[in-house]
Amino acid sequence: MHMVEGNGIVMCCFQTRTGVKFVITAEPGTSNLDQILREVYVLYSECALKDPFYELDMPIRCELFTTAVDSLIQRAERSNGTSRSR
Repeated sequence: MHMVEGNGIVMCCFQTRTGVKFVITAEPGTSNLDQILREVYVLYSECALKDPFYELDMPIRCELFTTAVDSLIQRAERSNGTSRSR
């Protein structure tokens, strides 16, 4: 897990053993970024990796994964008291 902070933004990166990287940006003071990234990895494992047509070097284009990540981020925003503009 790597975290960089500067100019009003925090960037956190989680790299899997297979080399896949998940990156999240947030406002400074946002809690549990490492936990959120680990949950995104679980969703990735459950959605993308179980798709027989998905290959590791392909972009993740799975509606189930996208919906699950959106839901995870919304829950995290509620628990941190922030909101994201779309």
